[in-house]
Amino acid sequence: MTTPADSGGRPAALPLLRGQKALVTGANSGIGLATAIALGRAGADVVVNYVFGREAAEDVVSKIQSFGVRAFAHEADVSDEGQIVGMFARMMEEFGTIDVLVANAGLQRDAALTDMTVEQWHKVIDVNLTGQFLCAREAAKEFLRRGVVPEVSRSAGKIVCMSSVHQIIPWSGHVNYAASKGGVLMLMQTLAQELGPHGIRVNAVAPGAIRTPINRSAWDTPEAEQELLKLIPYRRVGDPEDIADAVTVLASDLMDYVVGATLYVDGGMTLFPGFATGG
Repeated sequence: MTTPADSGGRPAALPLLRGQKALVTGANSGIGLATAIALGRAGADVVVNYVFGREAAEDVVSKIQSFGVRAFAHEADVSDEGQIVGMFARMMEEFGTIDVLVANAGLQRDAALTDMTVEQWHKVIDVNLTGQFLCAREAAKEFLRRGVVPEVSRSAGKIVCMSSVHQIIPWSGHVNYAASKGGVLMLMQTLAQELGPHGIRVNAVAPGAIRTPINRSAWDTPEAEQELLKLIPYRRVGDPEDIADAVTVLASDLMDYVVGATLYVDGGMTLFPGFATGG
């Protein structure tokens, strides 16, 4: 018996999020793009947030709409409070509410510690950490106002924070990025503790090495990929869809009792493969 598949060859998704309203930040490329499409395939109406690249964002909107759900693109810098408040206000106007927030937007500004500027430090912290705080705050306001709608979901709302294996693995030359993701871990767990009693689930997905534009140099040549695979016990570099599938299931009622958890989607990178032969 064959398995139904979409045009990309992946198994067709179940309508796990039918009727729900989702917002994905940084959704016009990489992991965010794949996640926005996956949520739409699962039945959600989706806000496609972006800060640069409107044409790419509109392409994502078109793909989502092809599943028979609604979507629109919204330009907003997640580190700017006013722009985030405005984006949520528009979502309330267009969709009426929010059920799922995927706080995905992130960037890198790499440098050795002694060469890193305070601007590089602040930019990464502002986008990767403060951006998640601002979006989570606005989503939580609506979750608390509306409460649980049983015919839609068992929870009052779901927040999925996009973290990284570098929330626990130090990364020389990337102190701003690693610090931001370590902050995401505590942000997520604290929000889960605070919001859980209100029926709001907060969790995180922590990708390992994924084929995205942000890390192209690490995998786009055979030599670079072979070097990278030494860090991955499963011996393949991940695809954005691997993360998108994890987010979709985590945001669904199939994971209703999962609160304050980090799902590592990393091919085993956090198993410290250097110790596989005894160190």
